[in-house]
Amino acid sequence: MAEQKVPKIADLYDLEHTIAAPLLEGKEYPWEALDGIKEFILQLGPTLDPELYDNPAEGVWVAKDAKVFPSAYLGSPCIIDCGAEVRHCAFIRGSAIVGKNAVVGNSVELKNVVLFDNVQTPHYNYVGDSILGYKAHMGAGSITSNVKSDKTLVVIKAKDEQIATGRKKVGAMLGDCVEVGCNSVLNPGTVIGRHSNVYPTSSVRGVVPANSIYKGSGNIVEKD
Repeated sequence: MAEQKVPKIADLYDLEHTIAAPLLEGKEYPWEALDGIKEFILQLGPTLDPELYDNPAEGVWVAKDAKVFPSAYLGSPCIIDCGAEVRHCAFIRGSAIVGKNAVVGNSVELKNVVLFDNVQTPHYNYVGDSILGYKAHMGAGSITSNVKSDKTLVVIKAKDEQIATGRKKVGAMLGDCVEVGCNSVLNPGTVIGRHSNVYPTSSVRGVVPANSIYKGSGNIVEKD
């Protein structure tokens, strides 16, 4: 059986599918970018083409072809990229990048996150201190838990490797095309490899390898 290590940025993401590529380039692991999201947005925002992006409030940039419902809250700083949809009562607390054609749905809350292009967080999701790869999908009611109950620093745990993040807050790192089932909880420091699926109502910890199906704790199978 292959050794199971903690996936790196190159293992998880195609950086061609995010406006935040410069934030991640040159880093080894995705959580290393979490501290820089706010400053990155504040630097990138003023350089965006005013023919394509509005600047409706200080620190907020919204693509002109994005659809933002009147009841949505856009906290500074944030970027809503082209073709994205931010639906009724979405709460973007700040330090959030919503990628091209992404969906932020009804009553979804985002905080200190990067959503790659075509990500869907469509129904009652909380996503904090997390990075979601291209076409990742959070089922209804699924959330990221970003702080341990004992408030100790988060350690990323794979079968054959552990890496201390040095951070109190780390949510989930979802690779490209990950599917998370409804009402699942992704515990602090969860990393899910590309093209993997999580069964509904799961409580996920540690690393889920790429091309896997997470059926439950200790029950992860490789896709055919």
